[in-house]
Amino acid sequence: MNKLAALLTIGLALAPAWGQQDTFWHPSGASPLSGNPDMQRQEIIMLEREAARAIQLNDRTFFARVYADDFTGVLSHGQPVDKGGLIDVVQTQGISYQSFVASDIKIRLYEQTAVATCLWSWRATIKGQSVSSVMRVIHVYVNTTRGWKVVAGQATPLPPNIQQPL
Repeated sequence: MNKLAALLTIGLALAPAWGQQDTFWHPSGASPLSGNPDMQRQEIIMLEREAARAIQLNDRTFFARVYADDFTGVLSHGQPVDKGGLIDVVQTQGISYQSFVASDIKIRLYEQTAVATCLWSWRATIKGQSVSSVMRVIHVYVNTTRGWKVVAGQATPLPPNIQQPL
């Protein structure tokens, strides 16, 4: 009887660990499906800044890693785009970015979903012409066992009379 009680006690003590064995490593060090809302907001802010940097460098790896396979979005000129199409746009050879900045980042958390809004300001050379723009961007993230994934997004250019200088 004492052996059974000892085994039951050990089993109950280890039970919380059994439920966590199927979770994946997460960069924040915490389980991605739980945690501190402030840490989650900071993680998404970093992802938004990393996206801007990846665009500036024409680097597809960020989007391959963070954007969901079923991502759907709308580019700043109204064209619908999926993950593959977005990666193609990011890798466009004809654009040389001098700067690409994500600012005014705001994050709203809803259980395992987050909505990020921000201002993207960029300056580039396209076919020898200097171009700059400011856009309002929205991204919808879902928290998965593999971290935050962007599932939807839209970029809207601001009219020239209200664009802020870079």
